[in-house]
Amino acid sequence: MADKNYLDNFWPDLKAAHELFDSILQSQRERESESQENHGKEYPEHVPLETLEAGIKSRRYIQGVLSVNKHRAQVEAFVRLQGASNKEKDLKTDILIYGTKARNRAIHGDVVAVELLPQSEWKGRIAALCENETEEKTSGEAHSEPMPTGRVVGIIQKNWRDYVVTFPSKEESQSRGKNAQKVLVTPWDYRIPKIRISTHQAEALQDFRVVVRIDSWESNSMYPNGHFVRVLGRIGDLEGEIQTILVENSISVSPFSEAQMGEMPVVNPEKPWKVTPEEELKRVDLRDSHLVFSIDPKGCEDVDDVLSIAMLPSGNLELGVHIADVTHFVAAGSYTDMEARARATTYYLADRRYDMLPAILSANLCSLLGSVDRYAVSVMWELEKTSYEIKKVRYKRTIIRSSYKLVYEAAQALLDGDLTAAADIPELKELDENTRKQKLDELVWAIGKLTDIARHVRAKRDSCGALELEGVEVQVQLDDKKNINDLVPRQPLEVHETVAECMILANHWVAKKIWESFPHQALLRQHPPPRQEFFSELRECANAKGFSIDTRSNKSLAESLDRAVDLSDPLVNKLLRSMATQAMSNAAYFSTGSCPEEEFLHYGLALDKYTHFTSPIRRYADIVVHRLLLAATSKEDKAGPRETLFGNKELEELSRHINNRNRAAQHAQKQSTELFQCMYFKDKDADRDESCTADGIIYSVRTNGVLVFVPRYGIKGAAYLKNKEGLVLSRCSTGKCEWKPGSLQRSSSRITSTPTTGDSVTLNLFDHLTVQISVQSLRCHADTIRLQITSCKPYKTSALELAQSSHICKTNLVREVTKTVEEAQLAYDRAKTKVIDEEYEEYRQTKGASLYQLLEEIKDLALLDVSADCGA
Repeated sequence: MADKNYLDNFWPDLKAAHELFDSILQSQRERESESQENHGKEYPEHVPLETLEAGIKSRRYIQGVLSVNKHRAQVEAFVRLQGASNKEKDLKTDILIYGTKARNRAIHGDVVAVELLPQSEWKGRIAALCENETEEKTSGEAHSEPMPTGRVVGIIQKNWRDYVVTFPSKEESQSRGKNAQKVLVTPWDYRIPKIRISTHQAEALQDFRVVVRIDSWESNSMYPNGHFVRVLGRIGDLEGEIQTILVENSISVSPFSEAQMGEMPVVNPEKPWKVTPEEELKRVDLRDSHLVFSIDPKGCEDVDDVLSIAMLPSGNLELGVHIADVTHFVAAGSYTDMEARARATTYYLADRRYDMLPAILSANLCSLLGSVDRYAVSVMWELEKTSYEIKKVRYKRTIIRSSYKLVYEAAQALLDGDLTAAADIPELKELDENTRKQKLDELVWAIGKLTDIARHVRAKRDSCGALELEGVEVQVQLDDKKNINDLVPRQPLEVHETVAECMILANHWVAKKIWESFPHQALLRQHPPPRQEFFSELRECANAKGFSIDTRSNKSLAESLDRAVDLSDPLVNKLLRSMATQAMSNAAYFSTGSCPEEEFLHYGLALDKYTHFTSPIRRYADIVVHRLLLAATSKEDKAGPRETLFGNKELEELSRHINNRNRAAQHAQKQSTELFQCMYFKDKDADRDESCTADGIIYSVRTNGVLVFVPRYGIKGAAYLKNKEGLVLSRCSTGKCEWKPGSLQRSSSRITSTPTTGDSVTLNLFDHLTVQISVQSLRCHADTIRLQITSCKPYKTSALELAQSSHICKTNLVREVTKTVEEAQLAYDRAKTKVIDEEYEEYRQTKGASLYQLLEEIKDLALLDVSADCGA
């Protein structure tokens, strides 16, 4: 039976399916018709795959991944090299693909084969700012020096996905060609070319974000052909824009299925969860023998790590890191496991999160809360009592009961000798005075000893070149209902470092253990040394301030950054560290069977082996590592058959998947934050609203403008010194800036605007200036923040105050926009269905005061994972 007849006979009411079928059928017909009518070639034919493979082996062609520059999508793309073919050619940089013709129908993300052009035809990067310039990781080619340039001769692997597009407006659609069913739609992602689709719904879909798929791209067509899939939502609506971000990052997260929830333990007041006798026999019981406690942000409810420290009879110390035993509840190959593997991570957006595991685990049974029994996987070290050198280490499945659920501020106060903080520790309140004093003395000793050990561990890593790169920390102020009132600057506390160092230590020792037991199938995390050319802008910027940055090793880089301090402006060091972060390679998971041991190094942490073990609630990699560790210990203990583990090939494929999902999660989080920034400023009058004017600091100089960091909002963006009309910035007598005819002169660290009349303007790297923030509304793409220089003088507050207030309003604006949108939506829903507040909240996957929990979890993750800045 034909597909059309099948739909008509059995599914006549599935309107979306009929529309999808018609779109695909029309696309096929148009492709066949176009092929017959147009025999002219827009692009050369691709070289056959067999010829490509032979050419790569013979080193005629070079294999790599096409990466289109989103800021100059019509002109610049680069091929990021992969495979062995480039090594013999001694290429130390990417290959420039200049213009769309040279791409030969390859799309961003495709694996391609490239032929190098003669050196006389090589080109350089464009050094000018462009319309949607923000920030990109470049190799520092600011002066357009020629670089290896090539053309795509064939596509080895197409990495096409779903694309979000916008249909032409009514005005644009009136100029369409003879066949009104053919429509050129514009992708949300600048890097993707326009797509030709066939649909009867073009006019009805003009105001919506729509998902399409590419079917083909023939050599005689300027554009790829595709078909309509589904509608996401109206342009500009919060939910539609959030869905756009999810689709663009290939994030598909549905509520957990009945089958997955059916695997979860049943927990209710009538049947509370408890430790089973069988598990008591298998595990080391630490409930009565060890002082176990957690140190977390205020209000944290999902505690996946706790610490312990004890004096052994020998006089030595025992340090313990205890992590929630997620694998006890998530069996390998189960429905929950397969879903967690597919998600790979918890996805954090600016106003919500999508959990990797059901809440019964992440917020209950796998949360190591105070005064309740929990299963854990523990790493325990015996340390020499004075030098803290590690004598031995044990890896055990344990039963724990956390004695205290401390917040960072209380732990720091006790560390500083302020015993009044004990009044804020609930577990001490009900005790009699003698018992309370005894328990408090034990706790103060434990926190002090843990901190002393952490200092020792950190000093050891520092001596090997561990990097401290730029991160942001804020403290959330809540009202009685746990709604966010404000965010205030929080100075880093030493207990943050204490917890972080313990987590790093556990990850490091677990990495060594699983590699020793499974040298060809262990999941580790590597952070390769950065390519030196990526440091060129950092070195130039530092030189402009009189600092010298040595990038030959992680140790020399760390020492150089420590010395690069401008006492009059703390933001200088922050920006230099931020530039160092931008130059870093991405940390990635890998299988030890696919990589030589000398490449296992974690550059940022200065460790020879590293993995992720401490957050199995949020990362699937940690679940894999837990299974490897438990298999290694059961092999030693001869405790029966060990769990089936991934082989090297399977693990390498899984590593690629997890790395891909981690990148998607990072991009989605960044894009959602930018969305809220734009929504915050969009309805404000930039000329009248004081919140739209702020202090900025220049961190890069281009041929037609500068890149500026606005500390108050955490925004980075372009500020032009020459506008579209060719006018340049001039300073008038009032100190304000205006546009006049003139010219620009630029060097590596400064740019001068010389108008034909009026005063010239010279801007240097790290100069403070006043910028006005507005939003450029774009129908087909994401809205963008626009920065306009209004004065060459700093704006009101000092650099020190601005440094301290970094990112306060950035998160406040998320709160404000979320509140406004939710109130509007709630009012609309109430008018239609009269649902109550509690039911309204059900649309989220994450329950409760979600934004507060989100921010706390992000801070928690940053501590456990050191920070994305150093590639951990």
